[in-house]
Amino acid sequence: MFAITPGGFSLDGRPLRLLSGALHYFRVLPEQWPHRLRMLRAMGLNTVETYVPWNLHEPRPGEYDFTGIADLDRFLHATREAGLHAIVRPSPYICAEWDNGGLPWWLLADPEVRALRCRDAGYLAHVDRWYDRLVPLLVPHQSTQGGNVLMVQVENEYGSFGTDIGYLEHLASGLRSRGIDVPLFTSDGPDDFFLTGGALPGTLATVNFGSRAGEAFASLSRLRPGDPPMCMEFWCGWFDHWGSDRVVRAPQDAAEALAGVLDAGASVNVYMAHGGTNFSTWAGANTADPATGEGYLATVTSYDYDAPIDERGGVTEKFHAFRKVLERYADGALPEPEPSGPLLPAGRVSLTESLRLFDTLDALAGPEVEAPLPPSFEDLGIGHGLVLYTGHVPGPRQPYPLSVQGLADRAHVYIDGAPVGVLERDATEVVPDVPVPGAGARVELLVESMGRINYGTGLGERKGVRRVLHTQQVLHGWRARAVELGHGTPGRLRWGAGPSGRGPLFLRGYLDVAEPGDAYLALPGGRKGYVWVNGFCLGRYWVSRGPQRTLYLPWPLLRAGRNEVVVLELDADAGAVPLAVETRDTPDLG
Repeated sequence: MFAITPGGFSLDGRPLRLLSGALHYFRVLPEQWPHRLRMLRAMGLNTVETYVPWNLHEPRPGEYDFTGIADLDRFLHATREAGLHAIVRPSPYICAEWDNGGLPWWLLADPEVRALRCRDAGYLAHVDRWYDRLVPLLVPHQSTQGGNVLMVQVENEYGSFGTDIGYLEHLASGLRSRGIDVPLFTSDGPDDFFLTGGALPGTLATVNFGSRAGEAFASLSRLRPGDPPMCMEFWCGWFDHWGSDRVVRAPQDAAEALAGVLDAGASVNVYMAHGGTNFSTWAGANTADPATGEGYLATVTSYDYDAPIDERGGVTEKFHAFRKVLERYADGALPEPEPSGPLLPAGRVSLTESLRLFDTLDALAGPEVEAPLPPSFEDLGIGHGLVLYTGHVPGPRQPYPLSVQGLADRAHVYIDGAPVGVLERDATEVVPDVPVPGAGARVELLVESMGRINYGTGLGERKGVRRVLHTQQVLHGWRARAVELGHGTPGRLRWGAGPSGRGPLFLRGYLDVAEPGDAYLALPGGRKGYVWVNGFCLGRYWVSRGPQRTLYLPWPLLRAGRNEVVVLELDADAGAVPLAVETRDTPDLG
């Protein structure tokens, strides 16, 4: 039995220091899980921690997915086979730099849901139904049932968001009533307002930080004197945003801070031990000011995190520095790290076929919707992708500014079919002078969504456009067509004789390989868009913004022989046309 006392943890009566590492199954392909888990062992860890993203598993209300990269049951079996204990941090909210913090986008389209992460009846009805599906999967993996899951989290960093302790009690009760009988815990920042807002009486409280372990544990001890010290997130690196410099942490600095945690007699969860990748459209976003929700910062596709095990599972200098610290606490000799597998040779995939998005809209888009004001992505029933909004400016009239309010997040603007500019959230949201000769002008906005905010008061944002003005006049009468982007999108395309006209451009080529291997894909000539390999969406690229300029291609996506590569270049009107995709043996993350 796993037990908690003020002095620490024990398992079956023997003291146990949890030396854990975060590894998210949903950021790594299943074929790679065993290797990554063995790498945790080789670094000196005895436990693995993972979140559970609700929105991945329930993409639409009542539709569940626990297959492939979402096969949580298979992952937990793999953790046990690797000889690791496990800590599970389930939904509803996970943060994790994941879209909407793990909360499904469709909650925002339900009029019965008036608020998130509190005792709102509409919200809790969905949470309870989700727990009915999730928790029975977790129950047999508990250490009390012969499995390896030692602890389960109630909610994530709730003190960074709210003060509804009754909400936390509802979640804890829901976990217990459905069969969770291992210890529950919360995790928050070490400041008093974090802990008093997020800790739950009678439940283990842990703290998250990246340095100054002594101060953090002293704060925890003052407010929760009966809880043993544990850092549930030791931030050894950090994540990146589009348009910002890459964030890295010196290996020796991180190793010394890790040693400080362990010297204090505490348990630890290294966040991240291995970060992986935000495939498809799952990358989240932050605000520059979490308190006000102002300033939008979208997270990049890579979740390398400057972790000790890099994005493709390789050893880093930080790995060796951490291993030296952790081996002092090992029960016997540590296994040697394993190579992360072969790399494809450097090469070039010519993109010889092309197709305009607007030429294949009928195959890709949902039905046209009419509304007085532009409907949101959520109203249109899609999580992420593109929406083409079409409206009208009556005329004749002089040139006036066209302003787009509530833009989330980027819009290509067309007047009578001609491109006139690209607007970006929190940057440029106005086309300066739009003339309207004759009886009027057709206005089209092709809006792309980026990640939903995953932390702070900006949580729960809608995507799309709130309203459009020509001078001070609100434009009414809109038609909207939604194109959802994600895994499988290329299978809906109707390739023809070639591109014509305007708008974003799909391009296709073929990667021939003798044997599958990892690679990093670069897009010379490209600016912003998406990449698919054999129908699997690797994620977004934004070469013109950076810092990330290559996408990780994992070997399990490839097969011996011919492999389809599809690119959607959004800025083709501006002359951005990648004529080839390059395979490289090193990443460019900035």
